[in-house]
Amino acid sequence: MKAGVVVFPGSNCDHDCYHILKHVMGVETVFLWHKDTDLQGVDLVVLPGGFSYGDYLRCGAIAKFSPIVSKIVDFANQGGHVLGICNGFQVLTETGLLPGALMKNRDLKFICKYSNLRVDNSDTPYSRMYAAGEVVNVPVAHMDGNYFIDADGLAKLEDQNQIVFRYSDGNGECNDTTNLNGSVNNIAGIVNEQGNVLGMMPHPERCAEGVMETRDGYFLFESIVKSIGGAA
Repeated sequence: MKAGVVVFPGSNCDHDCYHILKHVMGVETVFLWHKDTDLQGVDLVVLPGGFSYGDYLRCGAIAKFSPIVSKIVDFANQGGHVLGICNGFQVLTETGLLPGALMKNRDLKFICKYSNLRVDNSDTPYSRMYAAGEVVNVPVAHMDGNYFIDADGLAKLEDQNQIVFRYSDGNGECNDTTNLNGSVNNIAGIVNEQGNVLGMMPHPERCAEGVMETRDGYFLFESIVKSIGGAA
């Protein structure tokens, strides 16, 4: 298995993702510069968190025009695996690889803290090492994480089991109180219809090794390695 981490002007979680994939998971990993058009034969593309192009116009709105992104869109449409974290999730919605949009947080404040997430779909390449209904604790750090989609789009996400993570309390209850940013139906992460593209606002790369407050993000990367890398 080989992974590529995209680097945009303003990315600030690219080295975090690279570290977890290469040094913790032992995956061959390369950086993919935003101006390049060669994906270098990777099996997984990671769009990391940060502030691509300074978040001008809209988060991810300029990044979608980067030369590398058109190649990532083709890669995803051909079944390639793409993981977008935080700003990466925003880029994925801007490109149309994932439905919906990310808006300003409900309270119009930057949120940086650990958050409980309920795993609603454990049958994806990114979540197979979690149990359905399991509650994990993963940090968030965003100003524009309020996920929105219209009623028809939401019904489709629900019907097709595309919602992977929801903001919850420690018991897995999802309601307005446990919804830290106002996202519709507490949505924290979704996959596309084919299941090969995941976008999520929380940062699993920030809690994927023992020195961190939790290690719950490790199992997302372990899911990827076992699903895409072919491990048993």
